[in-house]
Amino acid sequence: MNTVFDTREMEPAESRNRYLVAALRQQLANAKDNSSYWSEILAGVEPDDFVALEDIARLPVLRKSELIDLQALGHLGGLATEKNTVSKRIFFSPGPLVEPEPVAGSDPWRMAPALFASDFGPDDIVANCFSYHVTPAGVMFDAAAQKIGCTVFPAGVQNVDMLVEAFHRLEISAYVGTPDFLKIILEKADGLGRPITAIQKAMVSGGPLFPDAKSFYEDRGIVVRQSYGTAELGLIAFETDVAAEGMIIAEDCIVEIVRPGSDEPVGDGEIGEVVVTTFDPFYPLIRFGTGDLSTIIHEGSFCGRTNRRLKGWLGRADQTAKVKGMFVHPRQVENVVKRMPGVLKARIQVEMRNGRDIMTFLCEHEEQSDHLVPEISEIVKAECRVRGDVVIVAPNSLPNDGKVIDDQRVAGI
Repeated sequence: MNTVFDTREMEPAESRNRYLVAALRQQLANAKDNSSYWSEILAGVEPDDFVALEDIARLPVLRKSELIDLQALGHLGGLATEKNTVSKRIFFSPGPLVEPEPVAGSDPWRMAPALFASDFGPDDIVANCFSYHVTPAGVMFDAAAQKIGCTVFPAGVQNVDMLVEAFHRLEISAYVGTPDFLKIILEKADGLGRPITAIQKAMVSGGPLFPDAKSFYEDRGIVVRQSYGTAELGLIAFETDVAAEGMIIAEDCIVEIVRPGSDEPVGDGEIGEVVVTTFDPFYPLIRFGTGDLSTIIHEGSFCGRTNRRLKGWLGRADQTAKVKGMFVHPRQVENVVKRMPGVLKARIQVEMRNGRDIMTFLCEHEEQSDHLVPEISEIVKAECRVRGDVVIVAPNSLPNDGKVIDDQRVAGI
């Protein structure tokens, strides 16, 4: 019996990296030649010059906010290629973003490995409790479940009483959906005096699995694992062992962690924005910023899969704050860092004092000297259009939490 869905999941890192570099080159050539947006962004870029995964950092990050602006000019923002098969479906998600179905294969969002790792198989009848309308989550998991031979009940998010009846009549053994909705169904069944006992496993996504919900499922003997993906990118990472920290990064994508507001990868163990590159030939997404914060775990997994792991969702990277009537963005903090030699790391701290916004620019600098404060202050004012205090701190003294704008007014501290 296979222990992994795809044998590449157990390949050495060197083999995986060679494959990903080759796939990146092919995608760069495709995007440059066939996409109006990418032909401009990649002008002067030679795909064959990319010989290592680290070379991808030469390219700019495309963030969701930029994609929304691009799509306002045309529903796919000029990213779609001209010479490849057109998507069979197109979706419209909150944001709003238009999302075409990837064109390759019977599991176009590549979600099947996540279900396989959760022990879903041909003997299972799966209640798919993601919506099948407007947004793609229902179709994403439906295709994956069918790929590994499951029978799918396309439940969606319907009347809970009806779902209790369906779970009993169909003898549902597995669930996919948000982390909390299965709990609602099970508690409703309990309240009706018809407890559901056939369900054995669940794959949850679309939100955090809180400890109380996890304990609730464990007490009922239900094994619950999580996956992380988006409508644009498909599967990014998935749990393989509920006892192990983090989620295995999926095959067929390149995952980076960059400093929020910048294009620069962070150092090992630092928290930053999850940036993903995929290889759909119709809709190239190269260095797409998810807006989610996480970090990489480099230690191997007990499950035998050899890819790196994401620690999990650690917050949002879009930390834009309104200070004294002006919006301050993470990219402006990065611009200050680039303009001031010797700055290692920086963040803006925003507080409320006596009803007034107080902004402080905290920066780690190789030279801890107050004579630098006036120069940095002028750069901060020029970039952020807001004057604030500047405090120089020792290297490695700022928290490793992925924040470049720490809005303490929101936290209430």
